[in-house]
Amino acid sequence: MPLPLSHSQRERLAYLELRAYFVGELRRGDLEARFSIKPAAATRDLNAYREQAPDNLIYDRYVKAYVPTARFRPVFGFSADRVLSWLLNGFGDGQALKISRTIPCEGAGNLVQPDFAVLAELTRAIHAGQAMKIEYLSLSSGVAKRVIVPVALADNGSRWHVRAYDRKRSHFSDFVLTRITKARTLSERGADHEQIRADTEWNRIVDLQLVPHPGLSHPEAVVADYGMKDGQLHLQVRAALAGYAVLRWGVDCSVDHRLDPSRHHLWLANPQTLNGVESAALAPGHGAAGDGGAGR
Repeated sequence: MPLPLSHSQRERLAYLELRAYFVGELRRGDLEARFSIKPAAATRDLNAYREQAPDNLIYDRYVKAYVPTARFRPVFGFSADRVLSWLLNGFGDGQALKISRTIPCEGAGNLVQPDFAVLAELTRAIHAGQAMKIEYLSLSSGVAKRVIVPVALADNGSRWHVRAYDRKRSHFSDFVLTRITKARTLSERGADHEQIRADTEWNRIVDLQLVPHPGLSHPEAVVADYGMKDGQLHLQVRAALAGYAVLRWGVDCSVDHRLDPSRHHLWLANPQTLNGVESAALAPGHGAAGDGGAGR
């Protein structure tokens, strides 16, 4: 049944639930800061939510915040689009002020439908910097159990990934969100070398100089498509996402622009920028003798 609340209070309670569920903690000050309301109003909102869902939140005196209980069941019917959009852009439509993201999250594109229980477990672990035990469906080995330290979410244009330190490989890797079938947060925090600040590929910024493919008869059409200035477009992306980006946009990344221009309207004019980038294995034509650098 719809909650008997005003539109503005429903929005505040929806934010309250989102933050508690996906961050793992909520303080009265979070409501005050987000909606510019007085402490008394924030207290009323908390009380109203707890009346609607008495089993969802409990006050943790150690962290001095409300945290979700093991019996937590969302009251609001959030869509995957809304939840992942909040993680990506911040909560609220038409926000005039830039609100810093609670969970590191980069990307834009089509969304898939994740398991919210798994997603919430992951985002809470990211926020707390904790390790997790997961079961993962791998294309090469089937069901695999891993211990990871998740650090960020990323959208490659077709599906969402979890960027995480994989203790089995002793390396930061990407895990497809929908292939994680089970997730359980461990009591231990990740070590310093397992946190996002130690992820070189995530923190490294790659400059992509994109131009119309030299094989096109009418490159001015591509210039118009992308609003290029002086016939080129400069983009800066994280190295961890660069391969996904050029694959999604169909960029010819070969040194001699040898790929078919009818399929690759853009050419990477500085292909050397992908040297040493792990995700470059996905880049069409990069480091390959022909059209096949990203066919896997």
